[in-house]
Amino acid sequence: MDFSISDDMKMIAQVARRIASEFPPEYWMEKEEKHEFGVEFWRKICDAGIVGSIIPIEYGGAGYGIQELLVAMEELSMNGCGAGGVWYIVLTTLFGALPIVRYGTEEQKEKYLPGIARGEIEFCMALTEPNAGSNTFKTETFAEKDGDEYVINGHKIFISGVDRAKGMLLVARTIKYDEAPRKSLGITLFLVDLPNNSVKWSVIPKHGINFSNTCEVSINDLRVGEDAVLGPLDWGWYALIDVLNPERMAAAIGAVGGAKLGIKKAVEYANERKVFAEPIGSYQSLQHPLAEAYANLECARLMAYKAAWLYDTKHPPPKNPKDPNELLSLVMSQRDVGEASMLAKVVAVEAAIKAAYWVMQVFGGYGYAKEFHVERWWREVNLLRLAPVTQQMTLNYIAQHILGMPRSYRTRE
Repeated sequence: MDFSISDDMKMIAQVARRIASEFPPEYWMEKEEKHEFGVEFWRKICDAGIVGSIIPIEYGGAGYGIQELLVAMEELSMNGCGAGGVWYIVLTTLFGALPIVRYGTEEQKEKYLPGIARGEIEFCMALTEPNAGSNTFKTETFAEKDGDEYVINGHKIFISGVDRAKGMLLVARTIKYDEAPRKSLGITLFLVDLPNNSVKWSVIPKHGINFSNTCEVSINDLRVGEDAVLGPLDWGWYALIDVLNPERMAAAIGAVGGAKLGIKKAVEYANERKVFAEPIGSYQSLQHPLAEAYANLECARLMAYKAAWLYDTKHPPPKNPKDPNELLSLVMSQRDVGEASMLAKVVAVEAAIKAAYWVMQVFGGYGYAKEFHVERWWREVNLLRLAPVTQQMTLNYIAQHILGMPRSYRTRE
């Protein structure tokens, strides 16, 4: 196995570190408090080519893979940006650029990719629904064929970035659940241009990450043409898996980067803070939990990069993205990616949450004060218990698909 870092990765890391130094924790605290989008940061990462890094050169991108994208995310998050160093990139690069690169027609690529690379098109993904939750098969949003158009109606929840997005990756059923030949069929991905009068949204007040709005979305008689279908009709579930695996890698690397940022600040504080004769950093009761969390973070980091390496080198996109057989073959071969990304996510999040707990303990009462940022990092990392997939569902996957234990939940009533 080769653990060396390429020259391009070193360059990307250097650029990301420089950008992070321009947007320190104080910047993100201000955006959090004011519930403002970080426009300046967004412009900077677009101009630096990070947002368009996975877009092919012919469409204005850099032609890199997920490995290089993780390098940028990690460096941004651990050098001051925290969750902000990952969040915006996931919404547009992974939910917009990635599926279009892998499954888009030439017309779709030309329409969206150059604008994404330039930072002119932000994206969101409308997946989660109130009555479906983790069971995407029970998606109720339905696209009914009407001539050469689809009429879409439904209700989505926890859709981040829809208030700013000019493009939406919309997950809908084209065969109703009870009529599908099998539960995974009848789901289709659509590319929707925003704003649109048929797509209404309202902001959901939330605990953290308020530098990006998360919304409830209602879709009423939305009409899109056949050219809005991304990938094979009715086979969108399999293309969606191919998108969600990198999202889990991003969650893992974001947890690693954010936790390392907190640990760094805790170590600096602990080495200076004296309560009795010696700095509190000399207390093993603080040293050991931080050291253990750091060790677990490093292991999770390697697993995330392993998942990205497998994705980039072993699983290129299908040559014919409209062919269901090619898509099915690709996803069935990606079990190694799924396993690595799930393992990375579960270990990284648990280690990051433990780190956040002990970072707050190091700061004591100051950890509860907003000016030291610790309480905000605590709020940010705890989201990862729930999204992009809950820790419990991650463990279910590991138990069933890696350990070979029986399925612990039903998927069809």
